[in-house]
Amino acid sequence: MTIIDIHTHVFTEAMIASMQKEAPSLRLQLKPIDQDSAVLEIADIVQNPFPRKAWDLEQRFADMDAAGVDMHLICNVPHTFLYEEDASLAAATSAILNDSVAALVRQHPKRFRGLATLPMQSPDLAVRELRRAMAELGLIGVHIGSNVEGRNLDDPALEPVWQLAGELGAFILVHPHKIAARERMKSYYLTNLIGNPLETTLAAASLVFGGVVERHPGIRFCLAHGGGFVPYQAGRFLHGWSVRPEPKVRLKGDPQASLAKLCYDTILHSDAALAFLVGSVGASRIYLGSDYPFDMGYYDGVHQIRRLTIPESERGLILGGNMSSLFERKRAGA
Repeated sequence: MTIIDIHTHVFTEAMIASMQKEAPSLRLQLKPIDQDSAVLEIADIVQNPFPRKAWDLEQRFADMDAAGVDMHLICNVPHTFLYEEDASLAAATSAILNDSVAALVRQHPKRFRGLATLPMQSPDLAVRELRRAMAELGLIGVHIGSNVEGRNLDDPALEPVWQLAGELGAFILVHPHKIAARERMKSYYLTNLIGNPLETTLAAASLVFGGVVERHPGIRFCLAHGGGFVPYQAGRFLHGWSVRPEPKVRLKGDPQASLAKLCYDTILHSDAALAFLVGSVGASRIYLGSDYPFDMGYYDGVHQIRRLTIPESERGLILGGNMSSLFERKRAGA
C-alpha cells in the first residue's frame, strides 16, 4: 500500500524566484536565519520562522522516509493565496505555482501528486485556471482558503468555481486563511491554536448551510486540521436546523446529507481526538495529513493511525487507500 500524506505545502526557491520576477509588487523576500529556517515576507504577511523544509526537497524526502510516508499531495503555502491582491496578479502567481507543482509531480511521480491554487477573488479567472490546472496540468484538485476577502465560501459569486470543480470531480483541501476575530487572539498564539480551527469551522458551515455541498456532489471537500470544531459540534448544527428557520434559507435538504460528504485530515495532535473523529464520520472520509513543513504540523501520523483500535482495513483507508481510490478514478476518467 502507498502511504499518502494529503496535507503538505511546498515553496521552492524556483517558485520564489519566479514570483519575485513576475510580481515585484509583492515584495517577496526569503531572509535566512540559520541553516534550518528563514523569514518569509510577502505582501503584508511575515512568517518567522519559515522552515527550510518548504524548499529543500532532499530534506523533504528524508523526512518522508523517516515518517513512513511514500507520497506527498503537495500544494502552495497559504501565504500565497493572495486573495486580497489584484486579481490579475493573483492569476499570474497562481499559474506560476501550479506550473511548478505540476513540474514537481512530473519529476517525482512516485513521490508527489499536486493541488492547484486559484485567484478566488475573480471567479472567472479562477474557473479558467482550474480548468487548465486539472485538464492540462494533471493536478487532482484545489487548495483553497477558508474565506475570500472576508466573504464566506457560500458567496453566490463563487458558484461558477464550484460548478466546474464538481464537473471535474475535484478534491478540495479547505485551509484556514485570514482568520476571523484576529483582534481578540493577539496573545498566546491563539491565532493558530483557536483561530485556524475556527476558520475551518466557519468555512464548513458555510459550505453546508449555503447548499454548496448539496448542489455539487462531485466535489470532495476535505477540511484541514481534523475539521476544526465541526465533528464535535455537528449535532448542534443539526439541532439548529431542526428548530430555527435561518439554517434553511439556502439549504434544501437535511444538513446531515451534506455533513456526510465532508472529509477530514488527521491533524488533531491527539489519539483520543482522532479516535473520536474516526468513530464519528468513518474511516472512508479521513485522510492522513501532516501540514508539512510547519511547526504546528503533526509528523507521527502513520504511527498514530496504527495505534488506533480500529480494523486493519480502516487503517489502510486512512493511510492511503482513500486517496489511492481517488487517483484510480482520475486515471479512469471518472
